[in-house]
Amino acid sequence: MSPSAALAGFLLGASLIVAIGAQNAFILRQGLLRSHVFILCLICALSDAVLIAAGVGGLGTLVSQSPMLISVVTIGGAIFLGSYAVMASRRALRPAAMQAGAPQALGLKAAVATCLAFTFLNPHVYLDTVVLLGSLSAAYHGADRLAYGVGAATASFVWFFALGYGARLLQPVFARPAAWRVLDVIISIVMSLLGISLLVRFFNPA
Repeated sequence: MSPSAALAGFLLGASLIVAIGAQNAFILRQGLLRSHVFILCLICALSDAVLIAAGVGGLGTLVSQSPMLISVVTIGGAIFLGSYAVMASRRALRPAAMQAGAPQALGLKAAVATCLAFTFLNPHVYLDTVVLLGSLSAAYHGADRLAYGVGAATASFVWFFALGYGARLLQPVFARPAAWRVLDVIISIVMSLLGISLLVRFFNPA
């Protein structure tokens, strides 16, 4: 395996996931609450790894040629993001200081379901991991292609666990209800903009 191929995969994978998005905002909030952090970070990282493996394995070409699949995921993702934006707005109206066992923390089943929805109802996930990373892997062959995929998947593991467990460094700030209000307002805005952008792209494709 070529270290340069692995590094290329790692850097490209990191550049695609290290951004303000629905999934990252959700993991950040759960990390601040110290609520199911390990399992949620693991779900996000493993999901990325599976999709990256599928893309590197050649599924990217099939997905890019399936308008129906992209349409279904786009509409579903827009609806889900809009719903979560409304939930975040409601939380912002009644903020609470962070504390152990805080009532705003989701149960395990609800948290896992929400995490999976953020992952698989977001068409950008497929476009980034399956289509983009998958198509660029064509520049590598054999062991180098495998190294490229492993590098990209490693970036996801590093990022999600760093985000989830690093969030607790901000706990002193979020001991104040006002800080939660600001976070939930930001999350609501991000979710709304992402949902709107999905609909705009769907009804007005380039």
